[in-house]
Amino acid sequence: MTDQLLELWHDQPWVRLGVTVIVALLLAIVLHRLARALLWRLSDGHPMAREMLRRARAPMGWLVPLLVLAVAVRARPEAAALHLADTLGQLLAILLVAVATWLGVRCIGAAEVFFTHRFPVDTKDNLQARRVLTQARVLGRTATVLLILIGLAACLMMIPGVRQIGASLLASAGLAGLAVGLAAKPVLSNLIAGLQIAITQPIRLDDVVIIEGEWGRIEEITGTYVVVRIWDERRLVVPLNWFIENPFQNWTRTSAQLIGTVFLWVDYRVPLEPLREEVKRLCKEALQWDGRVCVLQVTDANERAIQLRVLASAADSGSAWDLRCRVREGMIAFLQRQYPDSLPRLRTEVEQRRDARLQPPA
Repeated sequence: MTDQLLELWHDQPWVRLGVTVIVALLLAIVLHRLARALLWRLSDGHPMAREMLRRARAPMGWLVPLLVLAVAVRARPEAAALHLADTLGQLLAILLVAVATWLGVRCIGAAEVFFTHRFPVDTKDNLQARRVLTQARVLGRTATVLLILIGLAACLMMIPGVRQIGASLLASAGLAGLAVGLAAKPVLSNLIAGLQIAITQPIRLDDVVIIEGEWGRIEEITGTYVVVRIWDERRLVVPLNWFIENPFQNWTRTSAQLIGTVFLWVDYRVPLEPLREEVKRLCKEALQWDGRVCVLQVTDANERAIQLRVLASAADSGSAWDLRCRVREGMIAFLQRQYPDSLPRLRTEVEQRRDARLQPPA
């Protein structure tokens, strides 16, 4: 029996190659488990490293065996004797690039998850958290797109037929290449806009913006578009490069604090000091008021009435809106209760002439 196995080993290169593959896979499994246990111990106390190891478990389970198998196939002469070295080496190289790309994408996703947990945006003062989270999201998704494109291009360049076809197309189809470039312009412009937004940050996650007359919050920033949640729960989808090329309002660019305004038209005869006292009382009783600004001013006057403007500050846009409504309702109720005749009036004067010619006959 032993002699038959030895004879089979010497005479059949397939057997030697198969045994080499099996041994390489078993060794890869052992190395993978040892490396994972060592990295897990070294990552103790580092949440990002732990998150990356969790997400990299599946691609690492393929990467290590493929790497060991590629080394084993290249080292054994049986693969060259069977004319499989080039084919298997090329196939393993393509698989290695694909798995490495998969591993990179999972690591980028782990970094995004870490920053999401590390900087929660559901706090009162979340400006720093929104800044960091926006950079992590936009840069992470941009890096994911670039990594996938590079991995796909590397895999295609390893196939001789595809490489030759690509070279011939580049040599003979300049117009086609120009058309493809023009077609890819929106994708490239959005990609560049994403990098600009991540670095300069004209918008961030949870920012309050006014776009095309719509008030909403930045709900999501992807690699190509931004989702704005409108106040009535509609969603406005805007391309990334729109924020680079068009003006818009950002109410939380440097701070979430806002000053709300309330306008009232009243008659000239209404006293202003009681109104100022009532405005202060309403602001002090409102939970939305942050204690910074609370004033009443006369901002306009015409032949019929005067315009009063109330300024009241709040910590964020939502509180400012509620505070404005509360102050407006309170001032209207106060005027109706204390000064019911203070609403704007249209005054007319009727003059009776005593000219005898205009008197009716007796």
